[in-house]
Amino acid sequence: MKKIDKPMFFVVGSGPGDPDLLTIKGFKVLEAAKVILYDNLACKELLDIASDDCERIYVGKKPYGLCTSQETIHQLIKHYAFTRGNVVRLKGGDPFIFGRGFEEILFAREHGIESHYVPGITSMQASGLNDIPLTHRGVSESIWIITGTKKDGSLSSDLQLAAKSKATVVIYMGMKKLTEISASYIMSGRGAVPAAIIQNASMPHQKQIVCEVKDLSQAAMDSGLSHPAIIIIGDVVKAAEFVAAQEAHKYA
Repeated sequence: MKKIDKPMFFVVGSGPGDPDLLTIKGFKVLEAAKVILYDNLACKELLDIASDDCERIYVGKKPYGLCTSQETIHQLIKHYAFTRGNVVRLKGGDPFIFGRGFEEILFAREHGIESHYVPGITSMQASGLNDIPLTHRGVSESIWIITGTKKDGSLSSDLQLAAKSKATVVIYMGMKKLTEISASYIMSGRGAVPAAIIQNASMPHQKQIVCEVKDLSQAAMDSGLSHPAIIIIGDVVKAAEFVAAQEAHKYA
């Protein structure tokens, strides 16, 4: 097979799940793709955007299950970029927020492959579809975004600092750490802070619970919630109630 003179590689964020939340640029890149390497959380409907001669290859990583190694993904990027010419790495959410999109772009550039990043709507932004704004005037003026599972499998120590603040805290990949998350807030004397878990955000089969942060584990168990899910902690979880109470007090 003839080697491609100008290989191209695109890392595309597919958004939180609803295919309509793909960006226009992402749509155009998928239309031109020759090969799509797609993740477990990427919406499969988006694969239909590509032409019939586009090769679609699953390279998913299911949490706590079987996965395609990162080294294998790197080699597929290199192989198809030089044999097919236009490779798209389709990832769920935004590839630069607790994804490994930047690693893949760096790998491609090291091998002389022109590479581009197309942002996606990250799953935490889908909280707004559930009347949970990440910030709101008078409620929250900042956001902490924390991984629930570091490279070594532990919970980020940043949560201990975040738990002492009044900021909105969003935790990705934290469903196995709910007890530890609650403990961090309880130790900070803030166990009663509102919290929400949103599973499959933006999708028709989405599930959501709201509770106090100290009750996260029990509430998730009672509701049968699992991954993929995001955890949101802070007064924004009940922002609508907070604003309504403010207005009622204003005109009392």
